[in-house]
Amino acid sequence: MSTKLIKLITILVISIQASCLYADGGDPARGRILAEKDCADCHGDDGLGDYDRPPIAGMNPQKHLKELMDYKTGKRVDENDDMDVADLTVQDMVDLAAYYATLPPPAKKK
Repeated sequence: MSTKLIKLITILVISIQASCLYADGGDPARGRILAEKDCADCHGDDGLGDYDRPPIAGMNPQKHLKELMDYKTGKRVDENDDMDVADLTVQDMVDLAAYYATLPPPAKKK
């Protein structure tokens, strides 16, 4: 089986798992624990990011989940080369997306 086909099948399986899990909703409390361990160093405790990290607080959870899955499958690459989602399960990503959706988004710039 070709590497391309294996990668495509992997993406499809992850997408189906994520869709099923997201239909049940994520666990924001568990997502907070994961965020403190895995995300806060770069995105801040409040999810507002900094000068070279984007804010993820208040982000649409479906969009956030898609972006995390894109990093996991290699479809998207982190410009800072420090995004590490390799150890995250689909459930972890659903829970993280659910948590960050509960945080207030950044103030709109005037």
